Amino acid sequence: MPCLETAACVSGQLPDGTPYQFAKPRRWNGVVLVDLDFADGGLTTPLTGELVRRGYAVGGTTRAVTGWRIARAIDNQAAALGRFEAAFGPARWAVAEGRSMGGFVAAGAAQVHPGLFDAAVPFCGGLGGSVGQWNQKLDTVFALKTLLFPDDALPVTGIPADVAGARQQWISALAGAQSTAEGRARIALASAIGQLPGWGLAADGTTPPVPAWWDAEGIENGMYQALAGGPLPYIGQAMSSRRAIEQLAGGNPSWNTGVDYGRQLALAEPGQQLAVARLYAEAGLDLRADLGRLAAAPRVAADPAAVSYLSAGIVFTGDVRVPVLTVNGLGDQISTVAQQQSYEALARREGNGRLVRQAYVRTAGHCTFTVGEQVAAIDRVWHRLRTGDWPDLSPRAMNGLAGDGRYVDYAPPVFNRPFAG
Repeated sequence: MPCLETAACVSGQLPDGTPYQFAKPRRWNGVVLVDLDFADGGLTTPLTGELVRRGYAVGGTTRAVTGWRIARAIDNQAAALGRFEAAFGPARWAVAEGRSMGGFVAAGAAQVHPGLFDAAVPFCGGLGGSVGQWNQKLDTVFALKTLLFPDDALPVTGIPADVAGARQQWISALAGAQSTAEGRARIALASAIGQLPGWGLAADGTTPPVPAWWDAEGIENGMYQALAGGPLPYIGQAMSSRRAIEQLAGGNPSWNTGVDYGRQLALAEPGQQLAVARLYAEAGLDLRADLGRLAAAPRVAADPAAVSYLSAGIVFTGDVRVPVLTVNGLGDQISTVAQQQSYEALARREGNGRLVRQAYVRTAGHCTFTVGEQVAAIDRVWHRLRTGDWPDLSPRAMNGLAGDGRYVDYAPPVFNRPFAG
C-alpha cells in the first residue's frame, strides 16, 4: 500500500468488508482522526498532507459498503479506531471527524461511543438527525409539487428505481418554472419553507456575491441554484438518497402531517420572507391563497417501521458527553445551517451546551472549505482536549489560524423540523 514518506501506514478490511486505512506520522502528537471517507483516496489529499505534517495521525473507512446504513457506519468508526490502536498502540486522543455524511457519522460516533472518542469535529454534517433532515427535505419537495406541478408525475416519496430519470425530470421542470415570474415566486416560497440557503454556487461552480437581505431576485436565484441549478442540486439528493433510504427502511420514513407551512414561512430568515412577499406581488399571485393550498393539500404519512429504522442511524438527542465543534457553510444546500442550530439546542436542553461549539464559514455549496479552515477547527479541538477549556473561536482567531479563513459571526435560524426521538 502506498504511504506518505513521513508516516507509517496500516490498512485492511472490517468484518463487513469495509476498507480502513491509517497514516501515523513519525512525530505523532497523540491525536488520531477517524473519518468515514478516508480510505477512499484520503492519503493523497492536501488536507491529509497538512495534518500529518502537523503531527496528526489520520485515517478511517469508506462509505461504499454502508451507504445510508448509518448505525453500522458509526460502529465501523469505532472498529477502525480499534485496528489503528492494535497496530500503533493507544492514542492519547481519538477524534471523530468528517465531511457531509462523514460529519453526520462523526457526531453519531461521539454520541454512541463517547468511551472511545474523546471529541468530534463534524464538518457540513446533517445535524438535524436522520429523521429531522429528511422531514425538512420532504417539506421543500412537497411544497414545490403542490404549488407548481400538482398534475405532473414528479415523485415526492416512493422514488422509482430510475433515479437519474426522476432527478432529470425534476431539474427540467424547475428550470421551466424558474423562467416565469410565477414559478420564481413559488420556488422562493418552497425554499423558504424548507430552509434552503438564499446563496448557492452557480451551475459552472463559481461563487456569486452574497445577495443583500433586500435583494429579492438575488436571494431567489441563490435558492434556485441550491435547489436545481448548481453542480450538486438539492433536488438530486432528494431523489437519490431518499430512494436508497426507502429501500433500506422498507418504506417512507418522512411525514408532514400536522405541519403548518404558514408558520414555517413566518419563521424563515427575514430576507427570505421579504423575497417571497416581493416576488409574489410582482407575479400578481396571492400568497395567502397559496399557503391555503398547502394547508389543504393531502399530507404524507410515514411508515412507522421505516421511522424506527432511520431513527437508529441516527437521531441526535442532546446526549453529548465529549467536546464537539461543528463547522458549516452559510450557503450549504445539503447540510443546511438550521440543522446545526437543532444540534446545539438539544445539547443545551439536556444540560450539555458547555461541550458544544459551532462555527460558520462564508462559503456557498456543500462542504466547500479550504484546507486551512479545516485545520484551524481541528487544532482548536486539540487545544480543548489538552487544556480542558475552549480556546478563542471568534472569526478573527479562526481566520488567523486558517490563513485564508472565511469564518464569520452567524446566528442560524431555528430548525423547522426537530426530531429527538
